[in-house]
Amino acid sequence: MHATVKSSPSVISTRRPGVWFLIGLVLFLGAALTDLAHATRIKEIAAVDGVRSNQLTGFGLVVGLDGTGDQTTQMPYATQGISNYLQQLGITLSAAAASQLQMKNVAAVLVTAELPAFARPGQAIDVTVSSMGNAKSIKGGMLISTPLKGADGEIYAVAQGSLVVAGAGAAAGGSKVQVNHLSAGRIPNGAQVERIVPTPLQEGNGITLGLEASDFQTAHDVAQAINQRFGEGRAHALDGRTIRVAAPVDPDARVTFIAEMEELTIAPSVPSAKVVINSRTGSIVMNQAVSLGACAIAHGNLSISISTTPSVSQPNALSSTGQTTVTQKSDIQIKQEPGMLIQLPAAPQLSDVVRALNSLGATPQDLLAILQAIKAAGALNADLEVI
Repeated sequence: MHATVKSSPSVISTRRPGVWFLIGLVLFLGAALTDLAHATRIKEIAAVDGVRSNQLTGFGLVVGLDGTGDQTTQMPYATQGISNYLQQLGITLSAAAASQLQMKNVAAVLVTAELPAFARPGQAIDVTVSSMGNAKSIKGGMLISTPLKGADGEIYAVAQGSLVVAGAGAAAGGSKVQVNHLSAGRIPNGAQVERIVPTPLQEGNGITLGLEASDFQTAHDVAQAINQRFGEGRAHALDGRTIRVAAPVDPDARVTFIAEMEELTIAPSVPSAKVVINSRTGSIVMNQAVSLGACAIAHGNLSISISTTPSVSQPNALSSTGQTTVTQKSDIQIKQEPGMLIQLPAAPQLSDVVRALNSLGATPQDLLAILQAIKAAGALNADLEVI
């Protein structure tokens, strides 16, 4: 028995270092994963200056509709558009003939597309086609060759193809059923790029990063992360949104440098406290930096109801000049609920702010006025933005 008692603690003592090592490893990995989850890559908050998409637009015609096109008597540009197109094909119509065109199978449309950065001639891009007239539906139609121009008036792509419309509808006997929109659709890979948009990516001895939101702390952190990875003095924050970075001159080395730079991570800075109020819908959104000071609020509801009852006034039985008239009898009631004075404690965290505002029992529309009053009283530590 004496030997057994001595051997038991020795076995436990030899296993404890392994147990503590596993516990420490789990805690270290948990902390590392937590930091990685909160880290933000540079490519998610900044973009290289000059690497951007461009908007294209053009006027086109959709043909092959089943009598659901534009009414040419009310939409003259559809007639003018088909006349111009026929003239390009060598068919010239007189003014009298053009005015008599009844093209219920044709619809005038606007075609839009987004030209991505570094797009090359021959690359296919998606286009969106939207009716600009009174066409009932463009489902089943085909867009004829339509040049797409940029802001400079140059043609950068040409679109053509069959439309894909997600809506559906039917009408008969004066009844109509419709699901989604029938006057807009898309053509996947419906446009072909014809011109290159030059970018300043390979120009000069450096590149410029632009943050999505202006923040001096974030600009400083981005420049510091780049300098730690590629050497001191490589990046300089010019202001709260712009960072100038020295990059290799060789095109292949510059692309590799940008790829590695965009994968660098920084700790996201705490945003400034802000409360966004949508006065049209009554929506209220606040970020985690919002805090509330101690204050007292009294809020009561005032309701006014007006009910109108029609009554008929008839003349006497022997009256010869009297007329039967209808009069309105209105009843107005005003009801005001008493407003109780409610004391709200200081709320340093977002969850405390939400809990304090919910205790008021006010509707979102009432909170619009309450938050503005709290801000005016100096108890709301946040900026109010009404959209």
